[in-house]
Amino acid sequence: MLVQVCGLPGAGKSTLSAAIAEVLPALSLRVDAIEAAMWKYDIPPEQSGIAAYSVMHAVAIPNLRRGRTVIADAVSGVEAARAGWVATAREAGVPLRVIEVVCPDLDEHRRRVEQRPNDLPGFTLPTWEQVQRTADRYEPRTDDRLVVDSTRPQEETVRRALRFLGADDR
Repeated sequence: MLVQVCGLPGAGKSTLSAAIAEVLPALSLRVDAIEAAMWKYDIPPEQSGIAAYSVMHAVAIPNLRRGRTVIADAVSGVEAARAGWVATAREAGVPLRVIEVVCPDLDEHRRRVEQRPNDLPGFTLPTWEQVQRTADRYEPRTDDRLVVDSTRPQEETVRRALRFLGADDR
């Protein structure tokens, strides 16, 4: 299956994606890592976003066709980005499961954004102001999905996600 883990920057997508990938196991694709590689070769941020999603789709499809579970870790804040995941799952002939990660405590969300370590060489983490601009453009989701509150204990959120994915017996 294709698992789309989405939400605002700093909400906890990458943490949850990594934890799920360890349990399943699954191939985890992180849009930030792909963008960091593009920036290294002078593809500017204003061009790398859409291209990074395209790279994720291209890497996901053959892995999904081989029977691997793929986790796509990306904001996917607008319908066009979400439609790309629907098309990727359809092309690979696999189900799509969506997990939206939220951090409803704004003070905690801001603290995470401002204090998180950068684990991707060459990647510039967004500022709180950039996250707020992303939030302003983030289109509300209406699709079938699991919404996970990342202020809850990680063990609980991982358990809920695995149950949603039908993998809670691992």
